[in-house]
Amino acid sequence: MRLSDRLAAIDDDDVFEADPEAPGAPPRAKRHRARDDAWAEAKRKVRALVLEEVAPRMAGLEGDALRAEVRRALDEILQREEVSVSVSPIERRAFVSEVIADTLGYGPLDPLLHDDTVTEIMCNAFDDIWVERRGRLVEADVEFADDDQYRKVIERIVAAVGRRVDESSPMVDARLPDGSRVNAVIPPLAIHGAVLTIRKFASDPLTAMDLVDKGTYTVDLVTLLEACVRGKLNVLVSGGTGTGKTTNLNVMSSFVPHDERIITIEDSAELQLQQRHVVSLEARPANAEGRGQVEIRDLVRNALRMRPDRIIVGECRAGEALDMLQAMNTGHEGSMTTIHANTARDALSRLETMVLMAGFDLPIRAIREQIAAAVDVIVQVDRRPDGRRVVTAITEVQGLEGEVVLLQDIFTYRPGTGGAPGRLTATGLRPAFLEKLEARGAVVPAAIFRAPAEVTDPRPTRGPARIPDAATIAEHDPTAR
Repeated sequence: MRLSDRLAAIDDDDVFEADPEAPGAPPRAKRHRARDDAWAEAKRKVRALVLEEVAPRMAGLEGDALRAEVRRALDEILQREEVSVSVSPIERRAFVSEVIADTLGYGPLDPLLHDDTVTEIMCNAFDDIWVERRGRLVEADVEFADDDQYRKVIERIVAAVGRRVDESSPMVDARLPDGSRVNAVIPPLAIHGAVLTIRKFASDPLTAMDLVDKGTYTVDLVTLLEACVRGKLNVLVSGGTGTGKTTNLNVMSSFVPHDERIITIEDSAELQLQQRHVVSLEARPANAEGRGQVEIRDLVRNALRMRPDRIIVGECRAGEALDMLQAMNTGHEGSMTTIHANTARDALSRLETMVLMAGFDLPIRAIREQIAAAVDVIVQVDRRPDGRRVVTAITEVQGLEGEVVLLQDIFTYRPGTGGAPGRLTATGLRPAFLEKLEARGAVVPAAIFRAPAEVTDPRPTRGPARIPDAATIAEHDPTAR
């Protein structure tokens, strides 16, 4: 067995072995060494030597072959540089693991990416990394060795999906192999250095019952959403940044029957549909010469020629909203998309604005008629102060009356009192789309629309307090006689 194999036992389980007291977190010894200059200098030296030796032989290598070549080079360097590399034999295991991660992975981000409790990673600089755990931001105890390593990791991520980030294109959206969303901004736009943001997605997609367990859904809501999807209603998921729109879209898409052809369209592929007949399309930015750009709007128009049963657009941001509404109105029922908005009414206002961004001078009434005819249900999501992501309203679009699109809340969120969590409850109103669902074989029990009984105070009510005047006091006070 080679030296590197004996000392590091390099495999995925050992490379990211975590402190049992903090599941998924970097090892305790590593946290204490985060700012150890000698340790960082040794890693820089060995990493440079590994790249120098492997680079001439990297052409055509990938996967296991590339990993084997890096391990071989690292083994030789460890033996050759035994004296000059200032790492004790006890620390060799962690040292080799980190060098492998720096060379083939994402360096100090690897343990965070393998931590299931981390939902978002935010790198403000090479030595300033934050994560979101259970809806709360905390500073991570890891850092890159230097800015050069940090930039190389960013370039490695974006290059894997055929994109680039440089001074001519200082902003980029990308994704990791597991579908996690990546955004990077570099100078001159990022004044104090490159900024990297990674929004992780679960390797095992969440199900509707998982969201029930988390308090995002209720069982009644799952029943209604499943009927809406199977009954081919057009659904708009609305919410702010980080509220779980994509997660909700993923869960609702799981209700689509497996015998339908689904076409997904996204800026950066994030949806994790489990059906077999799925075609995924992804927008493409312009190349270095400013050519070759393919926008979401182009993909929506092209998808209409691909015989879709349903079209799912990851997010409407601009003129593609018009093409999406037209698709919903021309036989592609059951389509879904997301939009950034704080309320259902705001979502419709944003749709109007985005339709105008398509470049056509359409009358507002015509736009609203399109919206009222296309959108059936709006699912509003929000993130509460305690970090929980919840559905705050299920709203039906009932049509157009005059110049106003009529909305009716079917479910609304009631905040809890006294520290108790809030809950999503029915308003007691039956939606008008029930007949459409029943015609398509999606029957919804009437009981789920029944509003919960109000809890009344059993104590008798008291009238307003009456303050006696001086005459009344004198009449009832024996000492005053």
